[in-house]
Amino acid sequence: MNILVTGGTGFIGAEVVRQLVAKGHKPVVSRSSEAKKRLYDIEDKVTLVRGNLGNFSHVLNVVKNYDIKIIYHLGSMLSVPSEEDPWASFDVNARGTFHILEAARLFGVKQVIFTSSRGTYGIDIKGDTIDEYSPQLPTGFYGITKVFAELMGRYYGRRFGLDFRGVRPPSVIGPGVRTPGAVQWTSWAIEEAYKGNPFTIWVSPETTYPSLYYKDVAAGIVQLAEAPKENIKTVVYNLGGIKPLFSAQELVDEVKKYFPDAKLDFKPDTSGIGGDRLLIPVNIDDSPAHDEWGWQPRYSLRELVRDFIQELKSHPERYD
Repeated sequence: MNILVTGGTGFIGAEVVRQLVAKGHKPVVSRSSEAKKRLYDIEDKVTLVRGNLGNFSHVLNVVKNYDIKIIYHLGSMLSVPSEEDPWASFDVNARGTFHILEAARLFGVKQVIFTSSRGTYGIDIKGDTIDEYSPQLPTGFYGITKVFAELMGRYYGRRFGLDFRGVRPPSVIGPGVRTPGAVQWTSWAIEEAYKGNPFTIWVSPETTYPSLYYKDVAAGIVQLAEAPKENIKTVVYNLGGIKPLFSAQELVDEVKKYFPDAKLDFKPDTSGIGGDRLLIPVNIDDSPAHDEWGWQPRYSLRELVRDFIQELKSHPERYD
């Protein structure tokens, strides 16, 4: 079955593509830039297509020309860039998702898998747990566009019978992250220690935040797509972080098992992108994903750090 992956050369998208290739698929990978280094060693196993999600003709053409039947819609503009340019964010995240859904309706796409975000819940959560019934009241423009996209997908499912499904990952840890974000210290602390560079973590040592390894997130997305349709009740699912939640200090301690001399220190910043006000130590209830399609993350903090370092050693061409 012909598969399209939007954002398929990006951080999570490229790992989804790799896992699809490992299953014997040759996905069409839509990208908005020339960057493709994350797929350099499997480029012959995919079809790369340039396109802009905000351009309806680009979306229509790729879906029609390749007779696409499943779309993994991962292309989006992330939180910090969305705050800097909400107009461009609307074009990509909101209008772009509408274009994907409309192309799916017009050309008989059977399924759209969407990546939303924990950011749809904003910073005003009551209590210490987010579940599927927590109010989605985001303050950032990225979260706003993701809520809108979720609701559009549900509408297309109800009105037009589209098999729309989605996940809301928490913060995602992995190598090669370049886009700034409030929780990117989780990735950068490991990578900078590997490179021998000093790195200042902008939260307090006891700070916790729900996080998952990028390979787990990608595996969850593919697993959701493969789940029997009759099992899908919740439609858009929270993915919980590694349990128990680990602190910034625990991450540093784990990294220092590999790099004892790593220069990692703390300087909490409550004013910038790393402000503690954004790092609410809530748990994420992912029981619907577990109950309905068997979601279960594989990587613990220890396994995550070990694999992260191995990725940097084994595949530097992907992440330089």
